Amino acid sequence: MTATTGTPNLLTLTEIETLAVAAHAGQTDKAGRPYAEHLRAVAEGVRARGGDERQIAAAWLHDAIEDEALSAEWLADAALPPEVKDMVRALTRRPGEDPESYTHRILATPGALLVKRADLAHNADPARLALLDQPTRDRLTAKYARTQALLGLTPPY
Repeated sequence: MTATTGTPNLLTLTEIETLAVAAHAGQTDKAGRPYAEHLRAVAEGVRARGGDERQIAAAWLHDAIEDEALSAEWLADAALPPEVKDMVRALTRRPGEDPESYTHRILATPGALLVKRADLAHNADPARLALLDQPTRDRLTAKYARTQALLGLTPPY
């Protein structure tokens, strides 16, 4: 990211990736896979969809605050462009937040929708969902479909 922004003190994408992987170390997804695999898939999904370096950085960090892998205070003080911080905040679900408020914030934040699209694509991947028990698969499928509808997305994501 420093080459793009010209600001030498910002974290690079490599540093952000390393930080995100370390922050989520020991964490697994619902299927028991290392959580870093999800972060990598979302970052690659953003890249494949034409996302810029800021969106890729946000993809690496999109669950860090919500999962308490990093704190909101860390994000506020991090050597990241304001746009990355805004996207991460937009993508962070708040306790008790309704889906309409969450998706409205994503739609209102430049760059965040592409990151969420890549996140949903990986979360709703049939091969990934097939690893879960039927009740969990059904619950998540309905949750992802509602989020996709509120965001105005249709498959493929």
